[in-house]
Amino acid sequence: MKTLHLDCFSGISGNMFVGMLIQAGVPFEAFQKAMASLQLTGYELLCRSENKGGVQAVYYNVLLDSEKEGHDAHHDHDHHDHDHHDHDHDHHDHHDHGAASGHLVDMTGHHHHHQHRGLADITQIIEGSPLADDIKTKSLAVFQALAEAEAKVHGVPVEDIHFHEVGAIDCILDIVGTVWCLNYLGIEQVSTSPLHAGSGFVRCAHGIMPVPAPATAELLAGIPWYSTDIKGELVTPTGAALVKVLAHAGKRPTDFIYHTVAYGAGTKNLATPNVLRGFIGEASAL
Repeated sequence: MKTLHLDCFSGISGNMFVGMLIQAGVPFEAFQKAMASLQLTGYELLCRSENKGGVQAVYYNVLLDSEKEGHDAHHDHDHHDHDHHDHDHDHHDHHDHGAASGHLVDMTGHHHHHQHRGLADITQIIEGSPLADDIKTKSLAVFQALAEAEAKVHGVPVEDIHFHEVGAIDCILDIVGTVWCLNYLGIEQVSTSPLHAGSGFVRCAHGIMPVPAPATAELLAGIPWYSTDIKGELVTPTGAALVKVLAHAGKRPTDFIYHTVAYGAGTKNLATPNVLRGFIGEASAL
């Protein structure tokens, strides 16, 4: 079976996952066209080659219209750390990480639909697209896992979890984008190494939270992970949800023979290369 093995020595996030798959062979133009079919507005997709700690990788991110001015002023690798993905360790990400950043999910009960999108709204967006049914089903399963983790952590029903408008855009593009790329490359199964989660604490709307943040910790149940002395959040909630739903976590197929190695870049520069490494090859069914 065509297999992707993820080497998560620097964690995993939605944007790193997509960047790695683009370097692995997904044409960015085709990806842009597929994402445009979701009929979302107010964003621009970034894709460029970057060297992270001596490793050439693809940096992918979602630049929101509201952040373009900030992006122009801070173009050198920070991008307002809005990439949930980029587990940038500062976690100003809107998408990915509801619990950690506080930018993704709102549980206040003030759910003005022009500002927030619930799971039902996101389901309607994805189901209403012309994407293949399998892509829709897997993408919605990832969103369900993310919403269930947030709901459990905050003690509210899943239907009360609402994604901030901007956070929803990033999150939809990262999750659907990852699933679409896996489909494009014909990946039949995904495995992962244990996940490097980072360490320390992150600041969010709910205060200072330990790494992994509560929603991420919930999603990592049953998934091998570890910490080192690298401070900050290396696994985002979106990254954890993608692994939980799409991958066989914590093991590499014993008969795996790979032919392609690809790298997706994170935003921050660390002491070690801040990249997600992917190996694509053949293995028996897991």
